[in-house]
Amino acid sequence: MSAVRRERNDDGSRAGRPAGPRVRRALTAALLVGGGLLGVAASPSPSPSGGAEAPTEAGTAFRTATPVQLGQEATADASTGDYLYWVLPLDSGQRATVRASVTLPAAAGRHSASTWQLDVYDGLRRRQPCMYGTQTGTAAKDAATVDLSCTLRPVRSGADQWANDPLPGAYYLRLTVTDLAPEDLGQPVRARVRAQAQDVGGAYAADNALAVPLVPAAGTASGIAPADGWSGTWWSDRWLWTAAGGLLAALAGIGGYRLTRGAGRPGRVPPTA
Repeated sequence: MSAVRRERNDDGSRAGRPAGPRVRRALTAALLVGGGLLGVAASPSPSPSGGAEAPTEAGTAFRTATPVQLGQEATADASTGDYLYWVLPLDSGQRATVRASVTLPAAAGRHSASTWQLDVYDGLRRRQPCMYGTQTGTAAKDAATVDLSCTLRPVRSGADQWANDPLPGAYYLRLTVTDLAPEDLGQPVRARVRAQAQDVGGAYAADNALAVPLVPAAGTASGIAPADGWSGTWWSDRWLWTAAGGLLAALAGIGGYRLTRGAGRPGRVPPTA
C-alpha cells in the first residue's frame, strides 16, 4: 500500500511540476516566428531602376508619352507652356510617389510668377488623386526651380466598376504650367521626373483581379511593363498574416490550457473518493 501511495505521489509531483517556463519558451518561439513572417510581408521592396538608359525627352500627348521605369530619372528640355507626358507601369500592391522638378529661365527674362502642376492618370485616363504631396506649386518671379510631388493611393488588384480605385497598368504623368504671364510663354525650361514605389503588401489586396493590366493597345505605352513583369497571381502576403495569426492563436490556446488545467488529483486523495 505504501508503494502504491509512493508511486501516486511521484506521479502527482510530476503532474504538478510548473509548466510556466516551457509555455513561455513556446510562446516566445511563436512570437519570433510570427514576427519574422510579418516582417517579411511588410518590408518594402526596392524599386527597380531598370538597365535601360533614362529617357531625355518627353511626349506631348497621351499617345506619345515617353516610357519610363520606376527609379529612373527622366529629363526633358521644353518650352514654357508645353504639355510634357511620361508613362510608367505600376503593379498591384505598389504605392508610387512621383517627384518633378522644373528649372526655370533666368529671372531677368521673366515677367511674373508661374504656377506648375503635376497630374497622374491611369490606363483608362482617369485622373488619380494624390494622398499627399505638393501637386501644384507657384514659383516666384525670381525663383530658380519649382518642385512638385504626388503620392498615389496603393494600386489594387481589382475593384468595382463604379469605383475610381487605381488598378494595375500604365500610369501617365503630365507636367505643365497652368498660370503664366503671356509674355513668358515659349521660354526654355528643363524638367526632371522620377517615380518610386513601395510595396504595401496584402493590406490593400482585393479578392478579385483584372484579367490583364490596363495598358493601351496603341501608342508608346502599348508594350510597357514592370522590369520584373506583371504579378498576375493569386498570391498575397495576407496568407502569411493568416498563417502567423493561426499559429499564434493555436499556441496561445495550448499555453492557456497548460496554465489552467491544474496539477490533477492530489496524491493524498484515494482513487475512490
